[in-house]
Amino acid sequence: MSSAVPRVTPQEAWGTFIAGNERFIANRSEHPNQDVERRTKLASNQAPNVALFGCSDSRLAAEIIFDCGLGDLFIARNMGHVVAESITASMEYAVTALGSALIVVLAHDSCGAVAAAIDQSGRVPTAVTSSIENTLAPIRPAVQQLWLRDHSVTPYADAAEIDANHVGRIHLAATVTALLRGSRAISDAVDRGELGIVGCQYRLAEGRAVPYTAVGPLDIELSPIN
Repeated sequence: MSSAVPRVTPQEAWGTFIAGNERFIANRSEHPNQDVERRTKLASNQAPNVALFGCSDSRLAAEIIFDCGLGDLFIARNMGHVVAESITASMEYAVTALGSALIVVLAHDSCGAVAAAIDQSGRVPTAVTSSIENTLAPIRPAVQQLWLRDHSVTPYADAAEIDANHVGRIHLAATVTALLRGSRAISDAVDRGELGIVGCQYRLAEGRAVPYTAVGPLDIELSPIN
């Protein structure tokens, strides 16, 4: 598959992206690219250097927490950042048609989808709609992985005895893997050195996006998932 040529390196894209988060944390947001001139310039084209796939949570307003503006981020979001064909296609489009050099997968602490996946993995799960149950299914392996690491008596998870944020980080890494496994276009772009993928968990109270996993030509200090 032919690809648009990236305008920046993955490392440069990450540097600009995370610098915006640092400004937000320090209450020094510059609110770039949000004026009439920018709006007019983008009317006929777009060239975002970063594609973001994140949870739909209302507290993850990406342009705010990364101090970006119009045309800076190509965004796809859903409940629990669960990979689906539409998500893969959106990320592929950003890379192959728009020349994005970086995909950021954005999880967060206190995630309702993760909490619900833990509940669904319990002995007496709460009744949910079939759509919600199906969407939560890809998160449940992360629940089981962490639960069975420390508990062997029962396969049913207990929300009071499991670290939901740790489950979220395991699921975050699995989401990055799922994007790579499900898309030759994305994997090939990483292999060519044109694309990087970073998985971050956002800390709601602090406002910081902490990177936990990275693939591609990136030099990033990662926090341990465990």
